[in-house]
Amino acid sequence: MSAAVFAPGLMAERVVVVTGAAGGVGGAVAELLASLGARLMLTDVDGDALRTRAASLGAMFEVADLRHADAPERMLQRTLEAYGRLDGLANCAGVWVEGASHEASEADWQHCIDVNLKAVFFLCSRAIPALKLSRGAIVNVSSDAGVVGNAGAAIYCASKGGVGLLTRALARELAPHGVRVNALCPSDIESPMLAFQAQRYGQGDEAAYLQRLLEHYPQGEQARFLTPQEVAHHVVWLLSPACAGVTGAQVMLDFGLTAGY
Repeated sequence: MSAAVFAPGLMAERVVVVTGAAGGVGGAVAELLASLGARLMLTDVDGDALRTRAASLGAMFEVADLRHADAPERMLQRTLEAYGRLDGLANCAGVWVEGASHEASEADWQHCIDVNLKAVFFLCSRAIPALKLSRGAIVNVSSDAGVVGNAGAAIYCASKGGVGLLTRALARELAPHGVRVNALCPSDIESPMLAFQAQRYGQGDEAAYLQRLLEHYPQGEQARFLTPQEVAHHVVWLLSPACAGVTGAQVMLDFGLTAGY
C-alpha cells in the first residue's frame, strides 16, 4: 500500500504529534503523514532511532518518557511554539507483557499500564486545549486484546481495554468542541514489538511462538500478520478529514480475529 490511496496533500500543513515514532507502527505513521504534507512532532524513548527518523522526514522530535505526566506538557509546548497549532495526535507507543497472572509482578503491571494507558491519557489531556482550537482529532492505537480477553495477557488486556473506554469517554466529552477521538484495534503486527514478544516469551523457539499466534486467525493457512504500513493507513484515515463523522469508534483491524466473540 502507498500514499497514493489518499488524495495528494490530504494532511497538508496539519500539525500532528506521533508517539512511538522510532518504532514500527509509529514510524510508518510518521512516514505516511510526512508524505501527505503534515508537519510533525515525533517522540519516543529511543533517542538514536528517533533522531534518524526525524532527520529523514524533516520533522521536529522530542526524546521523552511519556510515563511522566509533565513530559507531554513540555513536548506540546515546543510543538505550539514552533508550529502555532495542533491538528492531530497519534498515540502509537506501546509495550507488551504476558504470563500467568498469579506470577505477575507489580513492576510488570506498573510498566504496562504506565506506557499503554497513563501516557495516552495525559498526552490526550494536555493536547485538548490546542485540539479544541483546530477542531482536530486523536487516534489511539489499541489492540484486539483491548476488546476481547486473551489468556495469559491479563495486564496487557487491561491496559488496552482502558484505552478503548478512555477513547469513548473522550469522544463524548470533546464532541461539542468538534474534536474526534477514535481507537484503532489491530491484531498482531510484524514489528519490533512482535519480535520482542517471540524472543522473550517463545521459550527458545520464536518461530513456534509466532505460529501459535497465527493459528487463532480464521484464515487458516493463509493467515498472516499485519504490516506497520497497513496500520498506518488506518491511523491516518481516522486522523484525516475523510473521517469527519467518525468519533468514539473502536475500529477493528484484525482479519476477523474477534468477529466470533
